[in-house]
Amino acid sequence: MSTQTTQSNIANPGPLGLLGFGMTTVLLNLHNAGFIPLSIVIISMGFAVGGAAQIIAGIMEFKKGNTFAATAFTAYGFFWWSLILIWINPFSGINAVDPMSLGYYLALWCIFTGFMFIATLKHNRATQVVFGTLTILFLLLALANFTGIESLHTLAGYVGIVCGLSAIYNAMGQIINAEYGKTIMPL
Repeated sequence: MSTQTTQSNIANPGPLGLLGFGMTTVLLNLHNAGFIPLSIVIISMGFAVGGAAQIIAGIMEFKKGNTFAATAFTAYGFFWWSLILIWINPFSGINAVDPMSLGYYLALWCIFTGFMFIATLKHNRATQVVFGTLTILFLLLALANFTGIESLHTLAGYVGIVCGLSAIYNAMGQIINAEYGKTIMPL
């Protein structure tokens, strides 16, 4: 009986996860900053691209043995799905979201993201920017819910737009640099 090892030829799922995260984060934070209303556009993007695309990328990262990316993409993919459930509250007899509960929800995501940011100190600068701004975003959103200070919510929206754009840049940099076999977009 012989044992064979097969090498995975799975493409880099990181750009898919980063684009799923980045595009959805920009769109939601255009709402948080006051540019657009919360609508089915954001909910649909959150379900399909923020949720499903990131979960798929996360599962592929598990297959590649990348614990950091697998954890990040699947966790944030399910974040989007849970946020959608919070917004639409499809469960009869369950109270709708209140600011204090949402504040704690966002604070837990802030803590998780803060620890993930610490892990990025071993990664490239672009990934550090994504997780650093995301930690600040969750902190501002939690504080806005705890205090009711609308200007914190608006500020969070601007931080979220920067965060999402940094994730898109990171994704496109990975794709373009890989295609050209050299650094075109510094990460």
